[in-house]
Amino acid sequence: MRKNVFYLLLLFFVFTSCNRDDLQNNVASTEITQKDPLTAKQINEKINETIKTKGRFSWNESSDHFLWSGIFQGNKIASIGFGSSFDRSLDANNKAIENEILDLIKKYEGKTDRILLSSDQYLNQIDVAIEKQETVIALRKMKNIRYLEPADYRYFENEKQFGATAKSSSSSSGCGFESTALNVVDYTTVSPNAKAPWSFTKHNIINAWSYSTGAGVTIGVIDSGVSPEQSLLGSSFNNGLSTGRTISKNGVYVDSVWPWSTGYDGSADKCGHGTSMASAAAAPRNNQGQPVGVAYNVNLVTYRAASNVVLDGYHEQNGVKIAFTELGNNNTVKIISMSMGHIFSVGKIEDGVKYAYSKGKLIFCAGGTSTSFTNFVGVIFPAWMPETQAITGVKENTSNQKCDVCHSGSEIDFTYQMERASGSNIPVLSYYNGQTDYVGGSSVATASTAGIAALVWAKNPSWTRDQVINKMRQSATYYPTPNSDYGYGNINVLQAVQ
Repeated sequence: MRKNVFYLLLLFFVFTSCNRDDLQNNVASTEITQKDPLTAKQINEKINETIKTKGRFSWNESSDHFLWSGIFQGNKIASIGFGSSFDRSLDANNKAIENEILDLIKKYEGKTDRILLSSDQYLNQIDVAIEKQETVIALRKMKNIRYLEPADYRYFENEKQFGATAKSSSSSSGCGFESTALNVVDYTTVSPNAKAPWSFTKHNIINAWSYSTGAGVTIGVIDSGVSPEQSLLGSSFNNGLSTGRTISKNGVYVDSVWPWSTGYDGSADKCGHGTSMASAAAAPRNNQGQPVGVAYNVNLVTYRAASNVVLDGYHEQNGVKIAFTELGNNNTVKIISMSMGHIFSVGKIEDGVKYAYSKGKLIFCAGGTSTSFTNFVGVIFPAWMPETQAITGVKENTSNQKCDVCHSGSEIDFTYQMERASGSNIPVLSYYNGQTDYVGGSSVATASTAGIAALVWAKNPSWTRDQVINKMRQSATYYPTPNSDYGYGNINVLQAVQ
């Protein structure tokens, strides 16, 4: 009996020892795995899976290890939003909180230099260098941190390299320097010899000009800048029937892949997209036989904030944040139009949008234009934010049939007809002087709708932002009950300005 008990005890000891060894090995293996960052391919796959299953991806809702992996694979640069508000002026303790965050980073990183990359003047937001996962874990436990995100994780760049459609020839940049002769059926000639795009008739814009041309209102356009070669968006911006107005060109983009680089790249468009958007909203009405903008008497303030429409890197996201805050602080600007975005939220841009909105600006953002690998995405960021009016493009004579490359969804507020049965889009000024082109997608729908808002506000200069929006809604297809995917639909601009 004792012998049997002995064998049983021996077997129990061997069994439990083996289990303990296995457990210890498993724990060790887990620890090793968690100490290694995920690859960029693994991160992108998880982001895509989350968007497809949940509709949205957020770094805030990710695990410590996943977030640290994103920071690690993004040049080890993080963006931190802190304090009780996005606005520094509303948070008396902002400097003390910022110093507390920096002290914690220095403690866990074990160094005191090259920690702080930038500290925003107007927002409770800083960019910092972080290498260790322990730092990320400690920061996320701080009560005063609103968000902690990778500041230079390049999702689109990685998707092109590792994604299933990496070899696709489709471009996502939105850039192009083409010049195309306009088909005579795609415009109407208006005095003194300007070309009004076909969409103007569909939205009753030409008739609306009898009541308002946008005079006295200023639109801020955040994009890739404006071509220095297009005189109608330069020295000839203020002529013909478009007199008594101004254009101001600004640059807040740093053209470098290295986050520590400084020095803005100037206001000149090196993509072509920003030039098209400025044209759609505000090109002059004169006798040069060129396409005219929706609000041809509006003032324009343009910002080169990024190299193209994909806000994928540190300097792109930083440039857009700066543009929103500067336009927010520009008392002459009433309307902001941005036809760029991302498929998930960027905290510093979100802060910039909220800051501009808090200053009374009416903000229009593109609902999204599909690329080869983002056609599973609905309305993009920041158009989905409640502080913005999300715009998408629809086909001619429809208000609920999106253009072939446009996005739709519950966050859309208005639509604009920008795709003909023939396939033609909206006529605009080319990058090059004296030449024309076509532009499409939710981008041109957004810039055109910003121009419509300028017409309404110019007709009613004492109105508030909300009064302008309400008038636009009341003059649109689906008022008073918005469509589930297309908002209030197309705007009858004549009705909106009467």
